[in-house]
Amino acid sequence: MFIFFICIGLLLLAYKFYSPFVERQAGIDPNVKTPQTRFDDGVDYVKVHPVKAFLIQFLNIAGVGPIFGPILGALYGPIALVWIVLGNIIGGAVHDYFSGVLSIKEDGKSLPEIAGHYFNVYFKGVMLIFTAMLLFFVGVVFIMSPAGLLSHLDYFEGTIFANNTFWVLAILGYYFLATLLPIDKIITKLYPLFGALMIVMTLSIAVALIMHAPHLPEMGDVFAYFEHSHYNNDLLKPNPDGLPVWPLLFVTITCGAISGFHSTQAPIMARCLTNEKYVRPVYYGAMMSEGLVACVWAMAGIAAFPGGYIELKSVLDAGGPGLVVNQVASTYLGVAGGIMAIIAVAIFPITSGDTAFRSLRLTITDAFKIPQSMRNRLLLAIPILVIAYFMTKIDFSLIWRYFAFSNMLLSTSVLWLATKYLWDRGTCHWIVSLPAIVGTSVTVSYIMTAGIGLGLPQSFAQPAGIVVAVVCLIALIITHQKRKVSLAQ
Repeated sequence: MFIFFICIGLLLLAYKFYSPFVERQAGIDPNVKTPQTRFDDGVDYVKVHPVKAFLIQFLNIAGVGPIFGPILGALYGPIALVWIVLGNIIGGAVHDYFSGVLSIKEDGKSLPEIAGHYFNVYFKGVMLIFTAMLLFFVGVVFIMSPAGLLSHLDYFEGTIFANNTFWVLAILGYYFLATLLPIDKIITKLYPLFGALMIVMTLSIAVALIMHAPHLPEMGDVFAYFEHSHYNNDLLKPNPDGLPVWPLLFVTITCGAISGFHSTQAPIMARCLTNEKYVRPVYYGAMMSEGLVACVWAMAGIAAFPGGYIELKSVLDAGGPGLVVNQVASTYLGVAGGIMAIIAVAIFPITSGDTAFRSLRLTITDAFKIPQSMRNRLLLAIPILVIAYFMTKIDFSLIWRYFAFSNMLLSTSVLWLATKYLWDRGTCHWIVSLPAIVGTSVTVSYIMTAGIGLGLPQSFAQPAGIVVAVVCLIALIITHQKRKVSLAQ
Protein backbone atom coordinates (compact mmCIF):
# COMPACT_ATOMS: atom_id res chain seq x y z
CA MET A 1 0.00 0.00 0.00
CA PHE A 2 2.92 2.33 0.74
CA ILE A 3 3.96 2.28 -2.94
CA PHE A 4 0.51 3.60 -3.91
CA PHE A 5 0.81 6.61 -1.56
CA ILE A 6 4.33 7.30 -2.85
CA CYS A 7 2.99 7.34 -6.42
CA ILE A 8 0.19 9.75 -5.54
CA GLY A 9 2.58 11.94 -3.55
CA LEU A 10 5.10 12.14 -6.40
CA LEU A 11 2.43 13.25 -8.87
CA LEU A 12 1.20 15.97 -6.50
CA LEU A 13 4.75 17.13 -5.71
CA ALA A 14 5.57 17.29 -9.41
CA TYR A 15 2.63 19.62 -9.98
CA LYS A 16 3.61 21.77 -7.00
CA PHE A 17 7.33 22.11 -7.71
CA TYR A 18 8.20 20.84 -11.23
CA SER A 19 5.33 22.36 -13.22
CA PRO A 20 6.21 25.97 -12.23
CA PHE A 21 9.75 25.33 -13.53
CA VAL A 22 8.30 23.99 -16.79
CA GLU A 23 6.03 27.04 -17.02
CA ARG A 24 8.98 29.41 -16.68
CA GLN A 25 10.61 27.83 -19.74
CA ALA A 26 7.48 28.30 -21.86
CA GLY A 27 7.27 32.09 -21.82
CA ILE A 28 3.74 32.42 -20.50
CA ASP A 29 2.52 36.02 -20.50
CA PRO A 30 -0.70 36.77 -18.55
CA ASN A 31 -0.92 40.20 -20.17
CA VAL A 32 -1.29 39.17 -23.83
CA LYS A 33 -4.68 38.65 -25.43
CA THR A 34 -5.59 35.00 -25.94
CA PRO A 35 -7.07 33.58 -29.15
CA GLN A 36 -10.49 33.54 -27.48
CA THR A 37 -10.48 37.29 -26.91
CA ARG A 38 -9.21 38.03 -30.42
CA PHE A 39 -11.31 35.60 -32.47
CA ASP A 40 -14.53 35.12 -30.48
CA ASP A 41 -16.87 33.48 -33.04
CA GLY A 42 -19.53 31.82 -30.89
CA VAL A 43 -18.66 28.37 -32.30
CA ASP A 44 -15.14 27.26 -31.27
CA TYR A 45 -13.67 30.46 -29.80
CA VAL A 46 -15.99 30.71 -26.80
CA LYS A 47 -15.16 32.00 -23.32
CA VAL A 48 -14.98 29.14 -20.75
CA HIS A 49 -14.28 29.47 -17.02
CA PRO A 50 -10.90 27.89 -16.12
CA VAL A 51 -12.48 25.36 -13.70
CA LYS A 52 -14.86 24.24 -16.43
CA ALA A 53 -11.99 24.20 -18.89
CA PHE A 54 -10.00 21.90 -16.58
CA LEU A 55 -12.91 19.46 -16.22
CA ILE A 56 -13.56 19.47 -19.96
CA GLN A 57 -9.88 18.94 -20.80
CA PHE A 58 -9.68 16.20 -18.16
CA LEU A 59 -12.63 14.34 -19.66
CA ASN A 60 -11.48 14.98 -23.25
CA ILE A 61 -8.18 13.24 -22.63
CA ALA A 62 -9.37 10.68 -20.09
CA GLY A 63 -12.43 8.74 -21.26
CA VAL A 64 -11.66 5.11 -20.45
CA GLY A 65 -7.97 5.42 -21.38
CA PRO A 66 -6.64 5.78 -17.80
CA ILE A 67 -8.97 2.95 -16.73
CA PHE A 68 -8.56 0.28 -19.42
CA GLY A 69 -4.84 0.77 -20.09
CA PRO A 70 -3.70 0.48 -16.45
CA ILE A 71 -5.94 -2.57 -15.92
CA LEU A 72 -4.21 -4.29 -18.85
CA GLY A 73 -0.86 -3.00 -17.57
CA ALA A 74 -1.55 -4.61 -14.19
CA LEU A 75 -0.65 -7.93 -15.85
CA TYR A 76 2.98 -6.75 -15.62
CA GLY A 77 2.73 -6.35 -11.84
CA PRO A 78 3.60 -3.34 -9.63
CA ILE A 79 6.07 -2.07 -12.23
CA ALA A 80 2.98 -0.64 -13.98
CA LEU A 81 2.65 1.94 -11.17
CA VAL A 82 6.28 2.98 -11.64
CA TRP A 83 5.80 3.55 -15.37
CA ILE A 84 2.60 5.58 -14.86
CA VAL A 85 4.26 7.96 -12.39
CA LEU A 86 7.59 8.37 -14.17
CA GLY A 87 5.95 8.55 -17.59
CA ASN A 88 3.49 11.17 -16.37
CA ILE A 89 6.01 13.41 -14.61
CA ILE A 90 8.83 13.21 -17.15
CA GLY A 91 6.80 12.89 -20.34
CA GLY A 92 3.01 13.02 -20.26
CA ALA A 93 2.30 16.13 -18.21
CA VAL A 94 5.02 18.09 -20.00
CA HIS A 95 3.73 16.82 -23.36
CA ASP A 96 0.18 17.94 -22.58
CA TYR A 97 1.33 21.27 -21.18
CA PHE A 98 3.32 22.21 -24.26
CA SER A 99 0.48 21.03 -26.50
CA GLY A 100 -1.62 23.70 -24.81
CA VAL A 101 1.17 26.30 -24.86
CA LEU A 102 1.91 25.84 -28.55
CA SER A 103 -1.76 26.01 -29.49
CA ILE A 104 -2.60 29.10 -27.43
CA LYS A 105 0.56 30.85 -28.69
CA GLU A 106 -0.45 30.05 -32.29
CA ASP A 107 -4.03 31.36 -32.28
CA GLY A 108 -5.55 28.07 -31.11
CA LYS A 109 -4.37 26.26 -34.24
CA SER A 110 -4.11 22.50 -34.62
CA LEU A 111 -0.82 20.60 -34.43
CA PRO A 112 -0.05 20.27 -38.15
CA GLU A 113 -0.29 24.04 -38.60
CA ILE A 114 2.01 24.61 -35.64
CA ALA A 115 4.47 22.02 -36.99
CA GLY A 116 4.52 23.80 -40.32
CA HIS A 117 5.39 27.06 -38.59
CA TYR A 118 8.29 25.67 -36.54
CA PHE A 119 9.68 23.17 -39.06
CA ASN A 120 8.53 23.01 -42.68
CA VAL A 121 5.70 22.00 -44.96
CA TYR A 122 6.90 18.39 -45.10
CA PHE A 123 6.79 17.94 -41.34
CA LYS A 124 3.39 19.65 -41.41
CA GLY A 125 2.18 17.07 -43.94
CA VAL A 126 3.42 14.15 -41.84
CA MET A 127 1.80 15.59 -38.72
CA LEU A 128 -1.45 16.18 -40.60
CA ILE A 129 -1.59 12.57 -41.78
CA PHE A 130 -0.88 11.04 -38.39
CA THR A 131 -3.03 13.51 -36.46
CA ALA A 132 -6.01 12.87 -38.74
CA MET A 133 -5.39 9.12 -38.65
CA LEU A 134 -5.16 9.03 -34.86
CA LEU A 135 -8.27 11.17 -34.37
CA PHE A 136 -10.22 8.99 -36.77
CA PHE A 137 -9.11 5.75 -35.09
CA VAL A 138 -9.91 7.18 -31.64
CA GLY A 139 -13.38 8.15 -32.83
CA VAL A 140 -14.01 4.70 -34.32
CA VAL A 141 -12.67 2.89 -31.25
CA PHE A 142 -14.94 4.97 -29.04
CA ILE A 143 -17.94 4.05 -31.15
CA MET A 144 -17.22 0.33 -31.10
CA SER A 145 -16.32 -0.13 -27.42
CA PRO A 146 -19.35 1.57 -25.78
CA ALA A 147 -21.74 0.14 -28.40
CA GLY A 148 -20.45 -3.36 -27.69
CA LEU A 149 -20.82 -2.90 -23.94
CA LEU A 150 -24.31 -1.37 -24.04
CA SER A 151 -25.68 -3.98 -26.43
CA HIS A 152 -24.60 -6.79 -24.06
CA LEU A 153 -26.08 -5.40 -20.85
CA ASP A 154 -28.51 -7.81 -19.18
CA TYR A 155 -31.03 -5.00 -18.77
CA PHE A 156 -31.52 -4.81 -22.56
CA GLU A 157 -31.73 -8.52 -23.37
CA GLY A 158 -34.53 -9.28 -25.83
CA THR A 159 -35.07 -5.62 -26.83
CA ILE A 160 -33.89 -3.41 -29.67
CA PHE A 161 -31.26 -2.05 -27.28
CA ALA A 162 -29.48 -5.41 -27.44
CA ASN A 163 -28.65 -4.71 -31.09
CA ASN A 164 -25.09 -3.45 -31.58
CA THR A 165 -26.02 -1.56 -34.76
CA PHE A 166 -28.65 0.41 -32.83
CA TRP A 167 -26.03 1.73 -30.43
CA VAL A 168 -23.51 2.42 -33.21
CA LEU A 169 -26.07 4.58 -35.01
CA ALA A 170 -27.19 6.27 -31.78
CA ILE A 171 -23.61 7.17 -30.83
CA LEU A 172 -22.91 8.40 -34.36
CA GLY A 173 -26.02 10.60 -34.16
CA TYR A 174 -24.71 12.18 -30.96
CA TYR A 175 -21.24 12.59 -32.49
CA PHE A 176 -22.82 14.40 -35.43
CA LEU A 177 -24.41 16.97 -33.13
CA ALA A 178 -21.33 17.38 -30.93
CA THR A 179 -19.08 17.82 -33.98
CA LEU A 180 -21.40 20.32 -35.62
CA LEU A 181 -22.81 22.51 -32.84
CA PRO A 182 -21.03 25.37 -31.04
CA ILE A 183 -18.94 24.14 -28.13
CA ASP A 184 -21.12 25.84 -25.52
CA LYS A 185 -24.28 23.96 -26.57
CA ILE A 186 -23.32 20.45 -25.38
CA ILE A 187 -19.67 20.05 -24.35
CA THR A 188 -19.34 22.91 -21.87
CA LYS A 189 -22.66 21.98 -20.25
CA LEU A 190 -22.30 18.19 -19.82
CA TYR A 191 -18.56 17.55 -19.61
CA PRO A 192 -17.88 19.27 -16.29
CA LEU A 193 -20.54 17.01 -14.71
CA PHE A 194 -19.03 13.85 -16.20
CA GLY A 195 -15.52 15.01 -15.25
CA ALA A 196 -16.64 15.48 -11.65
CA LEU A 197 -18.26 12.03 -11.75
CA MET A 198 -14.98 10.43 -12.83
CA ILE A 199 -13.19 12.13 -9.93
CA VAL A 200 -15.82 10.90 -7.43
CA MET A 201 -15.67 7.37 -8.83
CA THR A 202 -11.87 7.29 -8.69
CA LEU A 203 -11.74 8.54 -5.10
CA SER A 204 -14.40 6.02 -4.05
CA ILE A 205 -12.56 3.11 -5.65
CA ALA A 206 -9.24 4.23 -4.12
CA VAL A 207 -10.64 4.42 -0.58
CA ALA A 208 -12.43 1.06 -0.94
CA LEU A 209 -9.29 -0.67 -2.25
CA ILE A 210 -7.11 0.72 0.54
CA MET A 211 -9.57 -0.52 3.14
CA HIS A 212 -10.55 -3.89 1.67
CA ALA A 213 -8.35 -5.07 -1.21
CA PRO A 214 -6.68 -8.43 -0.46
CA HIS A 215 -3.31 -7.91 -2.20
CA LEU A 216 -2.09 -4.34 -2.02
CA PRO A 217 1.42 -4.00 -3.54
CA GLU A 218 4.37 -2.96 -1.37
CA MET A 219 7.71 -1.35 -2.17
CA GLY A 220 9.43 -4.72 -1.93
CA ASP A 221 7.34 -6.02 -4.82
CA VAL A 222 8.71 -3.28 -7.07
CA PHE A 223 12.32 -3.92 -6.04
CA ALA A 224 11.77 -7.65 -6.50
CA TYR A 225 10.89 -7.06 -10.13
CA PHE A 226 14.33 -5.59 -10.82
CA GLU A 227 16.16 -8.07 -8.61
CA HIS A 228 14.18 -11.15 -9.76
CA SER A 229 13.91 -12.06 -6.08
CA HIS A 230 11.20 -13.02 -3.59
CA TYR A 231 7.87 -11.16 -3.69
CA ASN A 232 5.98 -10.18 -0.56
CA ASN A 233 3.01 -11.94 -2.11
CA ASP A 234 3.52 -14.40 -4.96
CA LEU A 235 0.14 -13.42 -6.40
CA LEU A 236 1.68 -10.05 -7.28
CA LYS A 237 4.41 -11.53 -9.48
CA PRO A 238 4.67 -10.11 -13.00
CA ASN A 239 2.91 -12.08 -15.70
CA PRO A 240 4.16 -15.65 -16.13
CA ASP A 241 3.52 -15.43 -19.89
CA GLY A 242 6.80 -13.59 -20.31
CA LEU A 243 5.44 -10.44 -21.99
CA PRO A 244 8.39 -8.03 -22.36
CA VAL A 245 8.07 -4.76 -20.46
CA TRP A 246 10.07 -2.95 -23.16
CA PRO A 247 8.30 -1.77 -25.23
CA LEU A 248 4.90 -3.42 -24.59
CA LEU A 249 4.17 -1.88 -21.17
CA PHE A 250 4.81 1.58 -22.63
CA VAL A 251 2.28 0.86 -25.37
CA THR A 252 -0.26 -0.79 -23.09
CA ILE A 253 -0.41 2.12 -20.64
CA THR A 254 -0.45 5.38 -22.58
CA CYS A 255 -3.28 7.46 -21.07
CA GLY A 256 -2.08 8.28 -17.57
CA ALA A 257 1.56 8.12 -18.63
CA ILE A 258 1.88 9.77 -22.06
CA SER A 259 -0.53 9.86 -25.00
CA GLY A 260 -0.29 11.64 -28.34
CA PHE A 261 -4.08 11.77 -28.54
CA HIS A 262 -4.06 14.42 -25.81
CA SER A 263 -2.23 16.86 -28.06
CA THR A 264 -5.03 16.62 -30.62
CA GLN A 265 -7.46 17.85 -27.96
CA ALA A 266 -5.34 20.87 -27.00
CA PRO A 267 -6.82 23.36 -29.52
CA ILE A 268 -10.37 22.86 -28.18
CA MET A 269 -9.67 24.55 -24.84
CA ALA A 270 -6.83 26.73 -26.20
CA ARG A 271 -9.55 28.54 -28.14
CA CYS A 272 -11.59 29.04 -24.97
CA LEU A 273 -9.11 30.20 -22.29
CA THR A 274 -9.22 33.88 -21.38
CA ASN A 275 -5.66 34.09 -19.99
CA GLU A 276 -2.38 32.27 -20.66
CA LYS A 277 -1.89 31.75 -16.92
CA TYR A 278 -4.62 29.08 -17.03
CA VAL A 279 -2.62 26.81 -19.35
CA ARG A 280 -0.73 25.12 -16.52
CA PRO A 281 -3.72 24.21 -14.29
CA VAL A 282 -5.84 23.19 -17.27
CA TYR A 283 -3.34 21.13 -19.28
CA TYR A 284 -0.66 20.05 -16.81
CA GLY A 285 -3.33 19.69 -14.10
CA ALA A 286 -5.59 17.55 -16.28
CA MET A 287 -2.75 15.17 -17.17
CA MET A 288 -1.60 14.90 -13.57
CA SER A 289 -5.20 14.09 -12.60
CA GLU A 290 -5.32 11.43 -15.28
CA GLY A 291 -2.17 9.94 -13.77
CA LEU A 292 -3.95 9.71 -10.41
CA VAL A 293 -6.86 7.89 -12.06
CA ALA A 294 -4.45 5.52 -13.80
CA CYS A 295 -2.67 4.70 -10.52
CA VAL A 296 -5.98 3.80 -8.87
CA TRP A 297 -7.02 1.43 -11.66
CA ALA A 298 -3.58 -0.13 -11.95
CA MET A 299 -3.77 -0.82 -8.22
CA ALA A 300 -7.27 -2.25 -8.71
CA GLY A 301 -5.99 -4.66 -11.36
CA ILE A 302 -3.04 -5.68 -9.19
CA ALA A 303 -4.72 -5.90 -5.80
CA ALA A 304 -8.46 -6.53 -6.13
CA PHE A 305 -8.45 -10.17 -7.26
CA PRO A 306 -7.75 -12.93 -4.72
CA GLY A 307 -6.27 -15.11 -7.46
CA GLY A 308 -3.79 -12.44 -8.52
CA TYR A 309 -2.51 -12.48 -12.11
CA ILE A 310 -4.30 -15.70 -13.03
CA GLU A 311 -7.71 -14.43 -11.91
CA LEU A 312 -7.21 -11.01 -13.53
CA LYS A 313 -6.16 -12.69 -16.78
CA SER A 314 -9.23 -14.94 -16.77
CA VAL A 315 -11.58 -11.97 -16.23
CA LEU A 316 -9.88 -10.06 -19.05
CA ASP A 317 -10.19 -13.06 -21.35
CA ALA A 318 -13.89 -13.37 -20.49
CA GLY A 319 -14.94 -9.75 -20.94
CA GLY A 320 -11.96 -7.41 -21.32
CA PRO A 321 -11.20 -4.40 -19.10
CA GLY A 322 -14.88 -3.45 -19.06
CA LEU A 323 -15.73 -6.59 -17.12
CA VAL A 324 -12.88 -5.86 -14.68
CA VAL A 325 -14.29 -2.36 -14.07
CA ASN A 326 -17.74 -3.82 -13.51
CA GLN A 327 -16.51 -6.45 -11.05
CA VAL A 328 -14.26 -4.08 -9.09
CA ALA A 329 -16.87 -1.32 -8.85
CA SER A 330 -19.73 -3.70 -8.00
CA THR A 331 -17.68 -5.62 -5.43
CA TYR A 332 -16.29 -2.62 -3.60
CA LEU A 333 -19.05 -0.04 -4.10
CA GLY A 334 -22.21 -2.15 -4.38
CA VAL A 335 -25.17 -1.04 -6.50
CA ALA A 336 -23.89 2.53 -6.78
CA GLY A 337 -20.57 1.17 -7.99
CA GLY A 338 -22.28 -0.93 -10.63
CA ILE A 339 -24.07 2.13 -11.98
CA MET A 340 -20.85 4.16 -12.02
CA ALA A 341 -19.07 1.28 -13.77
CA ILE A 342 -21.62 1.30 -16.58
CA ILE A 343 -21.20 5.06 -16.93
CA ALA A 344 -17.42 4.73 -16.86
CA VAL A 345 -17.14 2.16 -19.64
CA ALA A 346 -20.06 3.42 -21.73
CA ILE A 347 -20.37 7.20 -21.41
CA PHE A 348 -16.76 8.19 -20.72
CA PRO A 349 -15.42 6.82 -24.04
CA ILE A 350 -18.20 8.65 -25.87
CA THR A 351 -16.97 11.91 -24.34
CA SER A 352 -13.58 11.29 -25.92
CA GLY A 353 -14.97 10.09 -29.24
CA ASP A 354 -17.05 13.18 -29.88
CA THR A 355 -14.18 15.56 -29.21
CA ALA A 356 -11.93 13.38 -31.41
CA PHE A 357 -14.24 13.99 -34.37
CA ARG A 358 -14.59 17.66 -33.43
CA SER A 359 -10.78 17.96 -33.34
CA LEU A 360 -10.61 16.20 -36.70
CA ARG A 361 -12.96 18.84 -38.13
CA LEU A 362 -10.79 21.63 -36.67
CA THR A 363 -7.61 20.02 -38.00
CA ILE A 364 -8.99 19.78 -41.54
CA THR A 365 -10.39 23.32 -41.53
CA ASP A 366 -7.10 24.71 -40.23
CA ALA A 367 -5.04 22.80 -42.80
CA PHE A 368 -7.13 23.86 -45.79
CA LYS A 369 -8.26 27.28 -44.50
CA ILE A 370 -11.96 26.38 -44.69
CA PRO A 371 -14.36 29.01 -43.26
CA GLN A 372 -16.41 27.78 -40.29
CA SER A 373 -19.89 28.23 -41.80
CA MET A 374 -22.69 25.77 -40.97
CA ARG A 375 -22.64 24.52 -44.57
CA ASN A 376 -18.90 23.76 -44.44
CA ARG A 377 -19.21 22.08 -41.05
CA LEU A 378 -21.95 19.85 -42.49
CA LEU A 379 -19.90 19.02 -45.57
CA LEU A 380 -17.06 17.87 -43.32
CA ALA A 381 -19.02 16.12 -40.56
CA ILE A 382 -21.26 13.97 -42.77
CA PRO A 383 -18.58 12.13 -44.82
CA ILE A 384 -16.32 11.72 -41.78
CA LEU A 385 -19.05 9.99 -39.76
CA VAL A 386 -20.30 7.92 -42.72
CA ILE A 387 -16.78 6.54 -43.22
CA ALA A 388 -16.53 5.97 -39.46
CA TYR A 389 -19.71 3.86 -39.58
CA PHE A 390 -18.22 1.53 -42.19
CA MET A 391 -14.95 1.38 -40.22
CA THR A 392 -16.87 -0.11 -37.27
CA LYS A 393 -17.29 -3.25 -39.42
CA ILE A 394 -13.53 -3.86 -39.32
CA ASP A 395 -11.89 -6.06 -36.67
CA PHE A 396 -11.52 -4.03 -33.46
CA SER A 397 -8.07 -5.40 -32.61
CA LEU A 398 -6.67 -4.20 -35.96
CA ILE A 399 -8.07 -0.68 -35.42
CA TRP A 400 -6.59 -0.68 -31.91
CA ARG A 401 -3.09 -1.63 -33.10
CA TYR A 402 -3.03 1.24 -35.60
CA PHE A 403 -4.34 3.55 -32.89
CA ALA A 404 -1.56 2.46 -30.51
CA PHE A 405 1.21 3.10 -33.02
CA SER A 406 -0.25 6.45 -34.15
CA ASN A 407 -0.58 7.47 -30.51
CA MET A 408 3.06 6.73 -29.74
CA LEU A 409 4.38 8.37 -32.88
CA LEU A 410 2.34 11.53 -32.38
CA SER A 411 3.35 11.99 -28.73
CA THR A 412 7.01 11.69 -29.71
CA SER A 413 6.55 14.16 -32.60
CA VAL A 414 4.94 16.70 -30.25
CA LEU A 415 7.85 16.41 -27.82
CA TRP A 416 10.29 17.11 -30.68
CA LEU A 417 8.10 20.05 -31.71
CA ALA A 418 8.25 21.40 -28.16
CA THR A 419 12.03 20.88 -28.23
CA LYS A 420 12.23 23.19 -31.27
CA TYR A 421 10.00 25.75 -29.53
CA LEU A 422 12.20 25.87 -26.40
CA TRP A 423 15.38 25.73 -28.47
CA ASP A 424 14.28 28.85 -30.36
CA ARG A 425 13.46 30.57 -27.06
CA GLY A 426 16.87 29.69 -25.64
CA THR A 427 15.39 28.05 -22.54
CA CYS A 428 15.85 24.54 -21.11
CA HIS A 429 14.85 22.20 -23.94
CA TRP A 430 16.00 19.10 -22.03
CA ILE A 431 12.66 18.89 -20.22
CA VAL A 432 11.10 17.81 -23.53
CA SER A 433 14.04 16.59 -25.61
CA LEU A 434 15.01 13.79 -23.20
CA PRO A 435 11.49 12.28 -23.10
CA ALA A 436 11.40 12.74 -26.89
CA ILE A 437 14.49 10.55 -27.16
CA VAL A 438 12.91 7.85 -24.97
CA GLY A 439 9.69 8.07 -26.99
CA THR A 440 11.62 7.67 -30.22
CA SER A 441 13.29 4.55 -28.85
CA VAL A 442 9.98 3.02 -27.74
CA THR A 443 8.35 3.82 -31.08
CA VAL A 444 11.20 2.22 -33.03
CA SER A 445 11.16 -0.90 -30.82
CA TYR A 446 7.40 -1.27 -31.13
CA ILE A 447 7.12 -0.88 -34.91
CA MET A 448 9.99 -3.35 -35.36
CA THR A 449 8.18 -6.07 -33.39
CA ALA A 450 4.51 -5.28 -34.10
CA GLY A 451 2.43 -7.29 -36.53
CA ILE A 452 1.53 -4.07 -38.36
CA GLY A 453 5.25 -3.28 -38.58
CA LEU A 454 8.31 -5.37 -39.37
CA GLY A 455 7.51 -8.34 -37.13
CA LEU A 456 11.13 -8.75 -36.00
CA PRO A 457 12.07 -10.71 -32.84
CA GLN A 458 12.28 -8.89 -29.50
CA SER A 459 15.94 -9.85 -29.16
CA PHE A 460 16.73 -7.58 -32.11
CA ALA A 461 14.14 -4.83 -31.71
CA GLN A 462 14.85 -3.99 -28.06
CA PRO A 463 18.59 -3.27 -28.51
CA ALA A 464 17.84 -1.41 -31.77
CA GLY A 465 15.47 0.93 -29.95
CA ILE A 466 18.09 1.63 -27.29
CA VAL A 467 20.74 2.29 -29.94
CA VAL A 468 18.44 4.80 -31.65
CA ALA A 469 17.90 6.54 -28.30
CA VAL A 470 21.65 6.78 -27.68
CA VAL A 471 22.28 8.11 -31.22
CA CYS A 472 19.55 10.75 -30.76
CA LEU A 473 21.03 11.80 -27.41
CA ILE A 474 24.56 12.10 -28.81
CA ALA A 475 23.31 14.07 -31.82
CA LEU A 476 21.36 16.42 -29.56
CA ILE A 477 24.36 16.98 -27.25
CA ILE A 478 26.64 17.76 -30.21
CA THR A 479 24.10 20.14 -31.73
CA HIS A 480 23.55 21.78 -28.35
CA GLN A 481 27.27 22.36 -27.89
CA LYS A 482 27.62 23.81 -31.40
CA ARG A 483 24.72 26.19 -30.67
CA LYS A 484 26.41 27.35 -27.44
CA VAL A 485 29.67 28.01 -29.31
CA SER A 486 27.91 29.93 -32.10
CA LEU A 487 26.01 32.10 -29.60
CA ALA A 488 29.22 32.82 -27.70
CA GLN A 489 31.03 34.05 -30.87
